[in-house]
Amino acid sequence: MIEEQVEALKEKVQEERKTITDFIQLNSQIQKIKKEKIWENLSPQIESMRDNLKKQIKETNDILSQISLTKPLNPSKIENLFGGGTKTSPDSTTTEYPFLSTKTPPSKPIKRKNLSLLEKVSLKRLGKKEGVKKIEKEKKPSKYVNLAVRNFYSLSKKLLDKGMFRAMKMNLVKSNMQFIPENYISVIFFTTLLSIFASIFFFVFLLFFNLSIEFPIVILASETFQERISKFILIPLLVPLLTFVMMYIYPSMERKSVGNKIDQEMPFVTIHMSSISGAMKDPSKMFEIIILTGEYPNIKKEFSKIINEIHLYGYDLVSALRNSAFNCPSEKLAELYNGISTTISSGGDLAQFFEKRAETLLFDYKLEREKYNKSTETFMDIYLSVVIAGPMILMLLLIIMRVSGLGITLSTSSISLITVLGVTMANIFFLIFLYIKQPAQ
Repeated sequence: MIEEQVEALKEKVQEERKTITDFIQLNSQIQKIKKEKIWENLSPQIESMRDNLKKQIKETNDILSQISLTKPLNPSKIENLFGGGTKTSPDSTTTEYPFLSTKTPPSKPIKRKNLSLLEKVSLKRLGKKEGVKKIEKEKKPSKYVNLAVRNFYSLSKKLLDKGMFRAMKMNLVKSNMQFIPENYISVIFFTTLLSIFASIFFFVFLLFFNLSIEFPIVILASETFQERISKFILIPLLVPLLTFVMMYIYPSMERKSVGNKIDQEMPFVTIHMSSISGAMKDPSKMFEIIILTGEYPNIKKEFSKIINEIHLYGYDLVSALRNSAFNCPSEKLAELYNGISTTISSGGDLAQFFEKRAETLLFDYKLEREKYNKSTETFMDIYLSVVIAGPMILMLLLIIMRVSGLGITLSTSSISLITVLGVTMANIFFLIFLYIKQPAQ
């Protein structure tokens, strides 16, 4: 009887599968010809298939309710199961426990055995407590920033309202710096003001004193006052100007740095998104999964902006992607955002899009690595010639000038100090250059 019911259940399930397959094929055909009026004639067929599927599901549930895999108890054994109390044999000390008795038999002693190495390691790992995860909090503005905002905020606001500092404002947004434009411009003005006072103090100091590489380092100036003014008059002008220019272009430098870090993570993020996009009905879940992995710290900030625009500002995914592409520090990531939004709007295959994009990005990543290796080899040859051979030639030149009395005559300690400082500055320059050119790991 049970075998017949199971066979009938199999037949009903096969019919349901066939009906669902036909329904999916019909739906795909409707999507292709939806722009035409032909699909309106197929609606009666769709309703018929739905009614048929509901009927099959009801018949399947009826068959399932009739199937019972439990075996009934023998009536002759029910009295023994519900017998009263415990029975003790006079010739034996063993106690019989009935099926529904409130007493439970004593548990058997656990026999210890020698644990294997793998079992010991597993038990040790299970015994470890999970470490407490530290959550980083946003840092509050420093007192320096508060002082700058207090004195220059109104001026910064007026200049921004007039349309000034527009390029710097855009770079500031794209660089993910923890500043609003008004506050950062206030910091620029305040720092420039401090540099004016510092340059004036240094200028006055140089009017009366000279700096020497020999001891004593600070000595009185022997030149006239007018000569000293004409020599150092540009210091109070150049120092504030350079301070203002450096702080103005710093957001653009930070944006380029963040963009380069994002570009290094792009191939691997795209591969990751390609592997999970096929299983996601809601494409926005991809960005949440990437954020939760924590493997891409630079792209994590950009993806968090998309999630915030969806959940906090109420934008749909396509609008959030286009807004983020406009404020993105990386051109490659902006192109990826635009590609995703276009693919979603046109109903394309996201998995295939990510696969093709990952191939392109991975190829560019390999080319950049090869280019960096070639430039490093060239730079190593320059380093050997400048840092190793250069100081030796410079030292010999200075010694010859000292012995012959031509040009500048320096003592032996001065020549050694100049050589050491030259080598140190050259090494610092090369290290900075390698740090800037080195791609992220």
